[in-house]
Amino acid sequence: MEISTEAKLEPFLQWLQVNKVELRGCKIKYSDESKGFGIFSSNEFSDGVLLVVPLDLAITPMRVLQDPLIGPECRAMFEDGEVDDRFLMILFLTVERLRKNSSWKPYLDMLPTTFGNPLWFTDDELLELKGTTLYRATELQKQNLLTLYDDKVKDLVKKLLVLDGDSESEVSFEDFLWANSIFWTRALNIPLPHSYVFPQNQEDLNKYDSINNSAELSNDHNSRGELINGLNDIKNEAQRVNSQVNGATSTLTSTQGETLWIEGLVPGIDFCNHDLKAAATWEVDGTGLITGVPFSISGSDVITLILSNLKVERSSFHSEKEISISYGNKGNEELLYLYGFVIDNNPDDYLMIHYPAEAIHSIPLSDSKALLLEEQKAQLRCLLPKSLLEHGFFAAGHPKDGNNDNKLEVDRISSFSWSGQRRMPSYLNKLVFPENFLTALRTIAMQEDEISKVSSLLEELVGSGGERQPSDAEVRAAVWETCGDSGALQLLVDLLQAKLTELEESSGMEDYDSELLLKSCITESQGQHASCENNSSEETNGWTQHKMSRKTWSSIVYRRGQKELALLFLKEAEHALQLALTEGN
Repeated sequence: MEISTEAKLEPFLQWLQVNKVELRGCKIKYSDESKGFGIFSSNEFSDGVLLVVPLDLAITPMRVLQDPLIGPECRAMFEDGEVDDRFLMILFLTVERLRKNSSWKPYLDMLPTTFGNPLWFTDDELLELKGTTLYRATELQKQNLLTLYDDKVKDLVKKLLVLDGDSESEVSFEDFLWANSIFWTRALNIPLPHSYVFPQNQEDLNKYDSINNSAELSNDHNSRGELINGLNDIKNEAQRVNSQVNGATSTLTSTQGETLWIEGLVPGIDFCNHDLKAAATWEVDGTGLITGVPFSISGSDVITLILSNLKVERSSFHSEKEISISYGNKGNEELLYLYGFVIDNNPDDYLMIHYPAEAIHSIPLSDSKALLLEEQKAQLRCLLPKSLLEHGFFAAGHPKDGNNDNKLEVDRISSFSWSGQRRMPSYLNKLVFPENFLTALRTIAMQEDEISKVSSLLEELVGSGGERQPSDAEVRAAVWETCGDSGALQLLVDLLQAKLTELEESSGMEDYDSELLLKSCITESQGQHASCENNSSEETNGWTQHKMSRKTWSSIVYRRGQKELALLFLKEAEHALQLALTEGN
């Protein structure tokens, strides 16, 4: 371990102690260059409670608004909707990083200064993503962050530093980019007591109402805003940045009872790294029953890190073993974009496919089709998780829980053909593509005479006088009755072929990526040692090993997975199309 690393750790541990953080069954130490610091088990187990952090230490929007320096300057902007709660926390991190006598310095010194996500790629590294969803998303995100920095952040940070008595320090875009990355890689979505967020003794009880009005409920490691809302579309991350300007998105919502979910950074717990098979979980202890720290003693609720599956885990838990939590079931697209790492052969990987909304205006009968799309609540984007392939035509073995899923599909489709003129497809139980997306493609592929037939069917159903409006399910049924599946499936094949072509034209075929990874030798950073990921002597005889940065390696793993999924889903779509044409659907 480097001396500078140890020099940062000791002041941080003292800072945690001063702030009443208890490391009961764990210790924080350096893991490796790809992970940085992590949390490791120690011999001092205490009923499975590993780490106890006072809630008051968390960096939340409430803390920022109550901060004597930042709060007064930001409260009006926040209440007027000019900025949102995420902006407040990112601004707080930016300012505290630059303050000469920040009380947060021991914590901030422990945080990484560079990141593996594409916002920190060099131009050459970014080219490795060309053809993928992330390539364009990264360009949009960086430009939006630059605009946000120039329009709002730069002058505000400078003003705050001057108010703090520092007229010499200069803020840079990299400071803001660092704070943005710290937030998105480390924030937890915390369930908080209503009384903690909206204290009854405050005169300005409603000053956080804009947090509560348009909230999102999530229990992931990091609430991802529009990024994963609905379609989980990575491209929407650029829109999330825009929401920081206009306050359109918030991260807090009321649930049944007295619990509110809000994002925040929790010093200590945020050093837990991710693992698919996490050994620990975290929760808020508002009663003291878990930690044994009564509210009257701690003065506030506490956030605890405990072992999950306690009876199983403790028997096999060794000292010095790294303690991990799960960031959620995320594909490599999301892991690389938000956290800067990927998982080779990720079981949660997915392919995002979409029909460009702007292309609707250039297709025949665009106005009529746009109206039908709206009436059916159809979606122009969808995620295709790898797990869907377990239920497809070419699934290896038997699909999991196939009987239940298939029955739901049969029941849904069998109610479509009220005229009995269209037979139920034989391939229905093996069709892996989401119905909402196929609904959109059926509508886009419609011919003029088919639109007229749909209108006639709906008129029969609801009456020529328009006594009532047809439901979205009834409109979908009429469209399927008229069009079947072949038009939609042909359009789906075209979209998947275009996706695969774009990927392969930019970086070669899947086999090429596999060969690069097989021969790869990762250099963690400039001037550092190289760690070869594949060192089998039988396989490497005669090879020329390719040295590459971890960012490049991550990009190749991600894009190879995208090509693999595009090929597999294309195969599924082509087979479904063949069956649809054969059956007259």
